[in-house]
Amino acid sequence: MSVKQDRNFDDLIDRFEDRIYDTVKGSWRLQLLQQDLQPILQASPLQIWDAGCGQAQISLWLAQQGHQLTLCDLSSRMLEKARDSFEQSGVKASFHHQSAQSLAIQLPEFDLVLCHAVVEWLAEPLGSLQTIMDKVRPDGYLSLLFYNRNAMVYKNVLKGGWRLKPILDDSYIGKGNKLSPPNPQYPHELIAFVEQQGFSVETQTGIRVFNDYLSPQAQDISDEAELFELEQRYCRLPTYRDMGRYVHLLLRRQQSR
Repeated sequence: MSVKQDRNFDDLIDRFEDRIYDTVKGSWRLQLLQQDLQPILQASPLQIWDAGCGQAQISLWLAQQGHQLTLCDLSSRMLEKARDSFEQSGVKASFHHQSAQSLAIQLPEFDLVLCHAVVEWLAEPLGSLQTIMDKVRPDGYLSLLFYNRNAMVYKNVLKGGWRLKPILDDSYIGKGNKLSPPNPQYPHELIAFVEQQGFSVETQTGIRVFNDYLSPQAQDISDEAELFELEQRYCRLPTYRDMGRYVHLLLRRQQSR
């Protein structure tokens, strides 16, 4: 029997750049994350761990504001891209070619831990997330971005046809193209889990609550600026925020542990 492993993106780095990082979708995600994080960045320089940094766009933004960054990723190619971006920008950070859960035991606690688009790719999502969450200091923050199972269900049902039966029997999980994660999460289940661990939800934001449900034809005839204005207006409201392709939770740890 094969052993489940966390996803390593060394073989897909070029597709990530073409289909996510260098697209409107990637730009919108970055902007909404920055909006959510900005209110907690006013204090003196924070100690921040990016647990699964990818190409580290958000970490670079934080480092440029004077915060101290520790970054890790299972993909050596992703980590090299992140390191190059930091060097080109003239800012420093600590880089580790290691999975977040294995590195965690070597790390201190942090003011802010980022876990962005990681959980859905882990072989043991909740167990690994628990290990990562343990590195948030009391009264510190966890920024958790994850692929939304609600959106995966809804998008496939809207397409109809042969996709309906796999949704009914849950056999769609882990199927499809290589950029479809094997462990998408329901927001209500993940929120219940983190609250049990002593975290409270400070901000909940849906990422791409409208855009990804539009047909290519509808996108072609729609104004990009107007679409993003609509995204910003509705993305933090109940119902809409639970339908984003991704959901971002800004979580605060209780002072007593």
